[in-house]
Amino acid sequence: MEKLHDIWLNFFRSGRQQNDWWSRKKDLYREREAEIVRISGQGHVYEELRHSGQAIYRYLLHLSFLVKQQSHFFREEQVIPFQFKWKNGEIMEHKSVKGPFEMANETPIESASLRDLSGERFTYDRRATVQYAERWWNSYNPAYRQFAVDCTNYVSQCMYAGGAPMRGAPDRGSGWWYQGDNWSYSWAVAHSLRWYLSGSTSGLTGKEMESARDLIPGDIICYDFEGDGNWNHNTIVVTKDANGMPLVNAHTDNSRNRYWSYEDSTAWTPDIQYKFFRIGE
Repeated sequence: MEKLHDIWLNFFRSGRQQNDWWSRKKDLYREREAEIVRISGQGHVYEELRHSGQAIYRYLLHLSFLVKQQSHFFREEQVIPFQFKWKNGEIMEHKSVKGPFEMANETPIESASLRDLSGERFTYDRRATVQYAERWWNSYNPAYRQFAVDCTNYVSQCMYAGGAPMRGAPDRGSGWWYQGDNWSYSWAVAHSLRWYLSGSTSGLTGKEMESARDLIPGDIICYDFEGDGNWNHNTIVVTKDANGMPLVNAHTDNSRNRYWSYEDSTAWTPDIQYKFFRIGE
């Protein structure tokens, strides 16, 4: 069989992906007056299924885009799940697939120490928050449990690294906290964190902003992909592009410096809804 690098490269050159996320991604770059200067990738097969003389390979593709926008250069990275069928020496049904594909770690791990400052004002260290987001965007801090759907756990860790105080333990339905082998729903569930940020008046707080442009590094974006009131995903702002719009990091389908709107996501629909939160105000 061809090397995995050549397989995905031929796939991109073939144009067969024009109706999916790649087509939307290219459109999004054009709208932002940005261009991809260079693209590189590395694949890792994580599952092989064999049946009746054929095999299905599932792999994670780490794509790196060098992007030029006006006079500004930045690197966007995504880890995307793909699969293809290998039959009679030929590749068939090569396509991106919906995640998540991370495996949850079921072994209890000692967490970072609980810092409960809920009754005090806190200073949110946005630089420390972004540094943490950059350090762990495509790996997992062993001080915390890894979840199959890890997006909210990741952004919670980022905010905590920036000094956001925990409160509410050990009631899982109260506050925002992680302690030992237990945590609040708001720490790890996207829907719960969205509503916690809307309602919290002490400890970690969020101020709802009108638009993505109002956000600064360290702030949070919440996503309801289907527009049905069920909030599915959270990301953290790490920088801004040349037009002053947020670029975000995320877990589950791990991403770095991704454009905030997620129009290139396999989960995106025209009914998507967003909430924008300024943290610490």
